Amino acid sequence: MEDREYLCIIGPSGCGKTTLIKCIAGIIKPDEGEIYIDDRLVNDVPIQDRGIGYVFQEIALFPHMNIYDNVRYGPFVKGLDISSAENLINEILNMMKLWDRVKDYPSTLSGGAQQKAAVARSLISGSHLLILDEPLGSLDAKVRKVLRYELRRLVKDLGLTAIHVTHDQEEAMSIADRIVVMRTGEIVEVGTPLELYLRPKNLFTANFVGEINFLIGDLLGEKDEGVRIDVNGEILHVPCKPNFEGGRVVVAIRPEFIIMRKTSGLKNVWRGVIERMTFLGSSIRFEIRAENNVTIIAKSPFSSEALDWKIGDRVNLILPRDFLLLYPYPKEGLEKAISIE
Repeated sequence: MEDREYLCIIGPSGCGKTTLIKCIAGIIKPDEGEIYIDDRLVNDVPIQDRGIGYVFQEIALFPHMNIYDNVRYGPFVKGLDISSAENLINEILNMMKLWDRVKDYPSTLSGGAQQKAAVARSLISGSHLLILDEPLGSLDAKVRKVLRYELRRLVKDLGLTAIHVTHDQEEAMSIADRIVVMRTGEIVEVGTPLELYLRPKNLFTANFVGEINFLIGDLLGEKDEGVRIDVNGEILHVPCKPNFEGGRVVVAIRPEFIIMRKTSGLKNVWRGVIERMTFLGSSIRFEIRAENNVTIIAKSPFSSEALDWKIGDRVNLILPRDFLLLYPYPKEGLEKAISIE
């Protein structure tokens, strides 16, 4: 990680996200490998001496202490001069918008306010590295969306480095500088949110981050600075040359990049029939059976034009060349390559 970076770790349940950060924090000792914090090897350094603030998913506040006493607990238990730390305590409480609740007890606060207090207590310990283990997972969706931006702003304002574990991809995409994708105890890919969404290097990442269409086909040869691919009888023109051998390939495209038209275009146009429509709030999701018997998922922003479509309508699907991704067909098969188990 870079200094002052906000890093998110995502992956399926049981893939090792929490185990990894517990190794970093010193709660678990790794069987092998080395952990460095500020260029210092910390494998044998006790938890309390690693300079880490840890925020758990289960809101860990002392129920018999009010919010102020909860937040000041770190400096107090370390035997620090509380009077000299009070300015920082007050500043953190103001930043977290908790100053008017300092005399309240955790049981009287909402889940969001309780988690803010837990974060404040971690920050007041003087830690430069903040570890957040699904800190928003137990909160309501509306509260989560507000608090995740506040968390990032706070980390950036204080010049901290943060490792944030989450199962919520939207959360990671919206606040991370970079994202680590894990699967079965291994790091699959690391990149910025845009890199992982637009140009994932791995089929698992492409499938796990957002929704995507996978089209299995065969290379027909090069043409127009790209390649032609036969997908069950339909031809796709992909503007890149594969850096791998083998005739079997997987073409991928995000549903929101597919254009739906009543009239056909030039290249990469498939015809089909709308079989299902799902209202998602800001968009409408379409399931379309193409003439080559392949199901395509498309998404259109919610608008009067999108509402004009009906189940059973015939539609022309334009698959823009610039948004097509090309992968070698995996030896273990596509289903196993993208499986989250």
